[in-house]
Amino acid sequence: MSGSEIVVILLLALIVLGPEKLPEAIRKFGRVYSEVRKISNGFQSEFKNAFDEPMRELRETAQMTRDAVMKPLHVEPETKNSETKPEATPETVTPDTATPDTTTPDTQSPSPTENVLPTEADGDKS
Repeated sequence: MSGSEIVVILLLALIVLGPEKLPEAIRKFGRVYSEVRKISNGFQSEFKNAFDEPMRELRETAQMTRDAVMKPLHVEPETKNSETKPEATPETVTPDTATPDTTTPDTQSPSPTENVLPTEADGDKS
């Protein structure tokens, strides 16, 4: 309510009740108003307490579901590979220490600088 509305209500109450009964009526109104506020606050508090526990359980369940869905998505591939691969033994040859096999030259692919097209010296076999 604005200030002008309160003034109009007080003037009407003064006219209706008169100057003798107005102070007592204002006191009664104040008491009733404070009781209504206490009841309202109590109701709000009880309502909040009644729904607090179920809402907390619902939030926890939603969080657990969200974690269960998101956890597999956050697993890194290195972690998976290291768990499934056996540990390397000292006898195991790693690619860094392996030497290329040069004993069979016919199985090696031609280098990019070699001519792979048939030449005239090979003869026309078509």
